[in-house]
Amino acid sequence: MLGLITEIFKTVLFAVLLYLAISAVTDRVRVENISMQPTLNEGELLVVYKLAYRFGEPHRGDIIVFHHNRQPPEDYIKRVIGLPGDRVRVEGGQVYVNDIPLIEPYLAEPPAYSGVWEVPPNSLFVLGDNRNRSSDSRIWGFVPMSDVVGRAVLIYWPPGKIRLLSHTDLLAQAAAR
Repeated sequence: MLGLITEIFKTVLFAVLLYLAISAVTDRVRVENISMQPTLNEGELLVVYKLAYRFGEPHRGDIIVFHHNRQPPEDYIKRVIGLPGDRVRVEGGQVYVNDIPLIEPYLAEPPAYSGVWEVPPNSLFVLGDNRNRSSDSRIWGFVPMSDVVGRAVLIYWPPGKIRLLSHTDLLAQAAAR
C-alpha cells in the first residue's frame, strides 16, 4: 500500500512540475471580440509564447498579446504593423510602412480611415485585422514593449480550427514583390 501511495505522489508531483514549466513558457488566451476577424474569431483559444521577445525581436505581422492599461485593465490581441522608428501611414484604404504598401490578404476590409504615426523607441504600432471595427494604436496610441505578454503561436480550440499562426515579416514580403 505504501508503494502505491508513493507512486501516486510521484505522478502528481511530476504533473504539477510539468504544468508549472509549461506555464512559465506559454499562456493560454481566449479571443473575446471581433477585432481580429477573419484571422481570429470570438471563443477561439490561443497558445501564447511568452518568451518570444526575450530571445528575439518582434516582426511586422506578428500577432501579439499585450496588457492594455485602460480601465479596467485587460489583455488585447492585435497584429504588429510598425516597429520602433517606423513611419506608418494609412491612406486610401492602404497601409504603408516606411512608404512601402503592405500586402495584407488577412484583412476583413480595407481601412476606411487615414493617418500618419511615427513609432517611438521601445514601442509597437498595432492594428486589428478587422480594421474598421478595432480599437487599436490608431485610437489609443503605441504599445510599450514592456506591456507585451508574447506572440500568439497556435489556435487550439475549437478542434476543427487548430492551426499555427504564421509571423511572416509584412514589410519584407511587400518589398520583395
